[in-house]
Amino acid sequence: MKKIVLTVMAAMSLTMASAANESCTVDYTMDVNMNSLSRSLSLSYEQRKAVESIQKTLSTDMLNVAAADESERTRLTHEALKHNLKKISAVLDRDQMRTYLRLLNITFVNRGIDLTE
Repeated sequence: MKKIVLTVMAAMSLTMASAANESCTVDYTMDVNMNSLSRSLSLSYEQRKAVESIQKTLSTDMLNVAAADESERTRLTHEALKHNLKKISAVLDRDQMRTYLRLLNITFVNRGIDLTE
């Protein structure tokens, strides 16, 4: 009985250790489904084209962040985000911008990118 309990405990600790390692990964790819984003923001045709271009720029900027040194990543992430928000705020109205910020924040959190530093 003691061996069974120890075996189960060892298996659980290995499982938890591997799960902890997986949760620390950061994904800097910012590819988005433009159909879903367009639908969520109720974009017009012109807005969709502009947002698509801005999102491609953000995606490229975030790939550059991923390739940068670890010490530079936070600064580069903030710069990419600031650049993105400046451009996108010129395209979206207030309600669309509020929804976009909510979606962008969720995306960053889900990808493991910490913006609080």
